Amino acid sequence: MTRSGWRGYIVFFLAPATLIYTIFAIYPIAESLRLSLFAERDSAALFVGFDNYQKLFTEPYWAEQFWNAFKNNVWLFVLHMLIQNPIALALAAILSIPNLRGAATYRTIFFLPTLLSVVVIGFIWQLILSPLWGITPAFMNFIGAGSFFAPWLGLESSALTTVTLISIWQYVGIPMMLFYAALLNIPEETLEAARIDGLNGWWIFWKVKLPLILPTLGLVGILTYIGNFTASFDLIYTLQGGLAGPNGSTDVMGTFMFRTFFGFQAQLGDVNMGATVASSLFFIILLGVSVYLFGVQRRLQRYQA
Repeated sequence: MTRSGWRGYIVFFLAPATLIYTIFAIYPIAESLRLSLFAERDSAALFVGFDNYQKLFTEPYWAEQFWNAFKNNVWLFVLHMLIQNPIALALAAILSIPNLRGAATYRTIFFLPTLLSVVVIGFIWQLILSPLWGITPAFMNFIGAGSFFAPWLGLESSALTTVTLISIWQYVGIPMMLFYAALLNIPEETLEAARIDGLNGWWIFWKVKLPLILPTLGLVGILTYIGNFTASFDLIYTLQGGLAGPNGSTDVMGTFMFRTFFGFQAQLGDVNMGATVASSLFFIILLGVSVYLFGVQRRLQRYQA
């Protein structure tokens, strides 16, 4: 096969995926960026430049909602990094132990919640945590901890953390499987050399396995960052509604953008301001990914070299 013919096959096989990605990903992003530079004046689109961004960041009505949603997204990310990913790493380390009985069953159990619908997850946890008909109050009374129960989803101080813990319970299986695959790919010769040097158990994991899976740790970290800024809308909307109550304490960029773009209850939708929120979210994610690619990943490559 000639070189030009080989290139023709590459174009042929990549064209469908490229076309789909362009229609459903690149075009919506470009259109959001375009709409964010316009405003509706007398039923006509008027180019206003960065006025919408100035309004979003400075006017009290918009700025208060934006910074509240951003702060909540950061808190979601921090909790997932500090709780979800260490638990996932610990589970993966346990499941990768040779000759562990029932490892396949445990993997299935831990990964199963990720396959369930977010609507189902939200409804189930609303039933579990309900102070009226949920099983949590009765269970805590049974174990003698009834005085510690509170309507966690209904309190501003605890609603966001509760939603985050539910999200961690559902999605811990994804980083677990990524860590598990990385641990299985460590050559057995490397581990055997560590045992000959006198390492065993925890020290093999800490001194040998963990440094070898640092690229996977970085990958899981950036996926957690992207996921918490883009995929947190559905669970919060299911549990707390479009207003992300109570009193906006669970509001994130996704729910804020939804209300701004489409409107909700008494709030009218504004396509241009909704596109401005979406574009701001895009730049926030782009900034985080850039820091990872040009900062963290390069350091990891130098470390491995």
